[in-house]
Amino acid sequence: MKNDFPNPVKKNEYDIAVVGAGASGMMAAGRAAELGAGVVLIDGCDRPGRKLLITGKGRSNVTNSGDLKDFIGAFGKNGRFLYRAFSVFFRDELMGFFRARGVALKLERGGRYFPESDRSSEVVDALVSYTAGNGAKLVLKSKVKKLLVSGGGSGRKVEGVLVETGERIPAKRVIVATGGLSYPLTGSTGDGYGFARELGHTVTCLRPALVPLETEESFVRELQGLALKNVEAELLCEGKTVGTEFGEMLFTHFGVSGPIILTLSGKAVELTERGKNPCVSVNLKPALSKEQLHARLQREFDSFGLKSYQNILKTLLPKSLIPVFVKLSGIPADKKGNQITKSDREKIYGLLTGFKLNVKRARPIEEAIVTAGGVSLKEVDPYTMESRLIKGLYFCGEVLDIDGVTGGYNLQAAFSTGYLAGESAAGGAISNFETTIPKK
Repeated sequence: MKNDFPNPVKKNEYDIAVVGAGASGMMAAGRAAELGAGVVLIDGCDRPGRKLLITGKGRSNVTNSGDLKDFIGAFGKNGRFLYRAFSVFFRDELMGFFRARGVALKLERGGRYFPESDRSSEVVDALVSYTAGNGAKLVLKSKVKKLLVSGGGSGRKVEGVLVETGERIPAKRVIVATGGLSYPLTGSTGDGYGFARELGHTVTCLRPALVPLETEESFVRELQGLALKNVEAELLCEGKTVGTEFGEMLFTHFGVSGPIILTLSGKAVELTERGKNPCVSVNLKPALSKEQLHARLQREFDSFGLKSYQNILKTLLPKSLIPVFVKLSGIPADKKGNQITKSDREKIYGLLTGFKLNVKRARPIEEAIVTAGGVSLKEVDPYTMESRLIKGLYFCGEVLDIDGVTGGYNLQAAFSTGYLAGESAAGGAISNFETTIPKK
């Protein structure tokens, strides 16, 4: 990856200090610098965009083809907070942003947009170019230890940041874009939550979101690596359906993962933390109605009456799933097709439409794609991303209490809130500034 940033230039004071050189931080720094603000971008890692490089399995699912209503709904009860950010910088603007910097995007299943090259490094390079090209200064391997604030009560305002070397970096505005707690090796270590708490902000309960699930069943180890496509997963708790998703899932050595599992994981985490015992019920044949599937089973066993039950299952299931399926059904593997009874077929039907996996727990938050919880949205102005408690302090990206389903929604929110925070901060730091942000 190119590093186009000029060498940091020491100044008596910057207009804006941005803490965190991830997706939202680089977008915020680039937009503020584009509008003429003197910007310093500070990150504790040795390169910008480390987490962004590994998103989407190294391909970066940057946004989704869904409409505004889909995006707002993807973030649940907190989605309404994003209306303003999306009105200022949404999918079309983001796609134009990348196109202008030579990053062509392609549309894939589920409305997901990826770089045509399948390389997330192109996304990072575009952000680096945008930020550096507008004159922002980058300070790497420099961890911010504290936000500097003056005044008291409702008159408090930021004055800059203090880095771990003891150096004070004065700034009129500070944007916190430090990310969440997931993937700490990429720099997402939760520092922003500490900054927020220290200054009196409420940080809601932090927990993993979009995270693989561990299951009680030991047989998942035999299925490790098996991907199931076009299946339906239903999250159940105490006999009630909590959520349903259609698409792809993956078996791992500890349980299950994949897009539909990640989407259901947030509700699963909430339930397990409340002491509940949810389970995932997988319909392996969702395209067939009850009547169609029963007819298919009857046909298969009639047509292959002399074959063994185990061999007949090859027409219905992936090879690696058959031994587990046979064991769970309780039907002898060598039983002939013409010996399969109505009761046997009912067992098979039940497993095909309700392959159950009992959720033990979520994987650690360090393995989550995003962090649920964060700086309370009640204490942040959605029209500007500015703190309602500290003048000149802004938050954007995953540090906020927003987390959406998988599919490009979270990265779009990071870009949108970063763009809005950068533009708002520039408007507050520069005199005679004319913002493009719609008025309330």
